[in-house]
Amino acid sequence: MRPEEAFFAVGDIHGCDALLGRLLSKLEELAHPTAKLVMVGDYIDRGEQSADVLRRLRRMQADAGPNLMICLRGNHDQMLLDFLEDPQSFGMRWFRHGGLQTLASYGLPGVAATASDSAWSDARDRLRDRMEDGLEDWLRGLPTSWQTGNVFVCHAGADPARPIDAQRSRSLIWGHPDFDTVPRTDGIWVVHGHTITERARPKDGRIPVDTGAYATGRLTAALLETGKVQFFST
Repeated sequence: MRPEEAFFAVGDIHGCDALLGRLLSKLEELAHPTAKLVMVGDYIDRGEQSADVLRRLRRMQADAGPNLMICLRGNHDQMLLDFLEDPQSFGMRWFRHGGLQTLASYGLPGVAATASDSAWSDARDRLRDRMEDGLEDWLRGLPTSWQTGNVFVCHAGADPARPIDAQRSRSLIWGHPDFDTVPRTDGIWVVHGHTITERARPKDGRIPVDTGAYATGRLTAALLETGKVQFFST
């Protein structure tokens, strides 16, 4: 692998702000001041501290600048945006996959599946009231990928049959059925989260960094430099 610049790729956080703080402290101890920080998405849901994670990431990116810290969009981040856009259509799907924990992190209850449309709209409006100013716009502006050299970073994976610069955003956010089984033939390495792995290691052009923080207590980052990758976990 030949990234044009060194960078850390941090796996799915899923509302585990305490683990994120511990991992960032560990990365700071490595004293690698030129390495960028790339977050692969899924900042919310499942864990109990989603609101804290979002506050921390926005503050860090504002301090570092968007060229030094890149935050990508994951499917859970997208489900929150879908809920804000159309709570009646997308609310229950989000709740089933951890949205209730995100609401709770803002001090809000869930909504019954049989609730009226107005109840769903009220829940959306209450969440918007609790979210920090500009947070929704920040989430909507998150990119779906980032690339340096022959290393491509996205949340869920890429379609191995399509050129890397012609990927569909749905594949990058939600995954592609061939991603885990069909190697790419263009020499591109894909760093990704989304699918929990017990052991983070490079294989067949793929570098997974999601070690299931909310379930395992292990939040992982990969340091990628020319010709090598190192993994660090809480």
